Amino acid sequence: MNLGFYNILLAQFLSALADNALLFAAIALLHEMNAPNWHTPLLLQFFVISYIVLAPFVGSFADAYPKGRVMFVSNAIKGVGSVAMLLGMQPLYAYGIVGIGAAAYSPAKYGILTEYLPPNMLVKANGWMEGSTVAAIILGAILGGKLAADDPYHAMIVITALYIAAAGFNVYIPKLPIDHKLPKKNPFYMLSDFWHSFKALWQDTQGQVSV
Repeated sequence: MNLGFYNILLAQFLSALADNALLFAAIALLHEMNAPNWHTPLLLQFFVISYIVLAPFVGSFADAYPKGRVMFVSNAIKGVGSVAMLLGMQPLYAYGIVGIGAAAYSPAKYGILTEYLPPNMLVKANGWMEGSTVAAIILGAILGGKLAADDPYHAMIVITALYIAAAGFNVYIPKLPIDHKLPKKNPFYMLSDFWHSFKALWQDTQGQVSV
């Protein structure tokens, strides 16, 4: 593994760390605001809904531009959501903005591995990526819970700094040639292409395991 791969790995780790820490900071902020109890379980739903709604489009977006740049822009969207929450936006909406960035980030972070590394290194690289993500989830919960217990606003400042640090590593991700750009940018074409790929995965035995 070379330096470029570790830049990708660190960017992903810091971004995922911030995502998960922000969830706990947002929960603490809702409690501080005396928000209704049903707002707390909705937080994660506002984050996840972006993955569902944007699924047919984020892959095409990631393929249309150099994936390092896509990761930078997506991370910037997450940072905007974090700052918006810090400045007083309703946490549900602000965390939803973070979800949009996360949805766009995911296909880029995995797609860049196939473009940057040879096939014989992909299993190892994916293992590192998944391992770092699991570590970020665990550490993010610990970090976010500890910081938010003291002061959720201070926690969000630290989390925003994590997004900025992740963006810094995004800048140094090697710029690779565009490899899978769709022939059309029409949203209906993207939906059709997504549906075709979805069916192809479910019709393939190994694809079913992946899904």
